[in-house]
Amino acid sequence: QVQLVESGGGLVQAGDSLRLSCAASGRTFSSYSMGWFRQAPGKEREFVAAISRIGSSTYYEDSVKGRFTISRDNAKNTVYLQMNSLKPEDTAVYYCAARGGTTSYYPHQYDYWGQGTQVTVSS
Repeated sequence: QVQLVESGGGLVQAGDSLRLSCAASGRTFSSYSMGWFRQAPGKEREFVAAISRIGSSTYYEDSVKGRFTISRDNAKNTVYLQMNSLKPEDTAVYYCAARGGTTSYYPHQYDYWGQGTQVTVSS
């Protein structure tokens, strides 16, 4: 029983940075692995990053490696996605998700989803 709310999206220029936050409600936040996904208009939802329950392991889609960093603060029930060197192709609605298990690349394996936050990167 987890509710997720994303925030921090907005309109930025290429090369700029943005930090997304995902605030979770629930007493067992640390029991969930967390992921970030994104979906651009007309495209399927794709994996961006994932982090294990205590943050010891992280995984990234190849196109964002070296630019994005996923982290979590279990004391604050919050997951972050730091996005640097943003590109126009990063434009999408970004969703955070929680999974009652190990980290996963696949949307259908996640149990809970936020409603998303829009990230727009201009040329």
